[in-house]
Amino acid sequence: MTASTSPRRVAVVGAGVVGLSTAWFLQERDIEVTVIDRTGVAAGSSWGNAGWLTPGIAIPLPEVAVLRYGLRTIFNPAAPLYVPLPPSPQLINFLLRFARNCTNERWQRGMAALIPINGEALPAFDDLAAGGVTAQTREATPFITAFRSPVEREPLLDELSLIRAAGQDLEFESIDGAAARDLDPALSNAITAALVLHGQRFLDPAAYTHALADAVTARGGTIRTGIDVPTIADEPGGVVIGGKRYDAAVIATGARLGELARPFGVRTIVQAGRGYSFSVPIEQVPPGPLYFPAERVACTPIGDRLRVAGMMEFRSPDAPLDQRRIRAIVNAANPLLRGADFNHRRDEWVGSRPVTPSGLPLIGATNSPHVFVAGGHGMWGFTLGPATGRLLAEQIATGRVPAALAPFDPLR
Repeated sequence: MTASTSPRRVAVVGAGVVGLSTAWFLQERDIEVTVIDRTGVAAGSSWGNAGWLTPGIAIPLPEVAVLRYGLRTIFNPAAPLYVPLPPSPQLINFLLRFARNCTNERWQRGMAALIPINGEALPAFDDLAAGGVTAQTREATPFITAFRSPVEREPLLDELSLIRAAGQDLEFESIDGAAARDLDPALSNAITAALVLHGQRFLDPAAYTHALADAVTARGGTIRTGIDVPTIADEPGGVVIGGKRYDAAVIATGARLGELARPFGVRTIVQAGRGYSFSVPIEQVPPGPLYFPAERVACTPIGDRLRVAGMMEFRSPDAPLDQRRIRAIVNAANPLLRGADFNHRRDEWVGSRPVTPSGLPLIGATNSPHVFVAGGHGMWGFTLGPATGRLLAEQIATGRVPAALAPFDPLR
């Protein structure tokens, strides 16, 4: 699609942060948008995730350390990385491809690909705020990663140094446990070492996604929920979805992206990497996010409660919530927090992150000039959602691929 044939009416399938961001930025280019979702706004992984906006640590998921860890723990239901037995043939295929990407060379290439879009992440949130999206992002002051010992801290120190050496803008400092508790009294005495990351943000993901949806509708967009889209009919001059004709369509359906995108030449597997979360009352709500890397547990203040999140479970997005995974998070986090009441947790949730074998998203055109995709961000969907939407809207409207999107070609 070229600038001279810029679409006037676009359907966006998926009402998570990626789809809604794309819709909003298409509206910035005077394109009429309709957002369609099978369930509702923020019904998928945009609801219960940790709500971190952390471009400084948005990195490819496949890496040597993940492979080593996974080989030891992947079939243990209590481990942060888990595959239920028996794995399906498609999941085996995904895991083999994922493992092949767990090399230092491929991690470096993936990191180089992510750095440009990472740099656009927070400015894109600022664009949304300036354009009337009422929900706010909050500066993560502090953003603490906490450890039981200085030795336990060393692997993350090494990784952050590699991230910075690759060219990513990232500032951090090492402190001891006492200094960490001065910054955040919710940390228990089990913590003896920490790192403080600077320049990151956080938010309430569900509230933000609904505010973004409200902004889209306030500017004349339509959001249709409770509508399943089993197929997209590609026809001369446009597409037909549910009997309605549009000039173009964007597939932003998260872990289900492959179901709609495959007929348009997208062959990359998009696997559900399910994450779990719940919220707990806590005596003193932390001022910012907490991360326990050894336990793979992320904590975020959401209102007057603390959201506790974790796990990477390669499983069908339709599988029910597994209480063993909730218990594993409780057992991991409880000794590390002071004043958190895990017996009164609520909002237990599981959602499916869309993970690709390379850890890089799929953003851009398909083999149809009328169909585009935006997904596969893994753990960084919220961080990169608005930047993805802004860049993809530019491509759809102008027919030119922004340089930051070139590595994410969905047909690669």
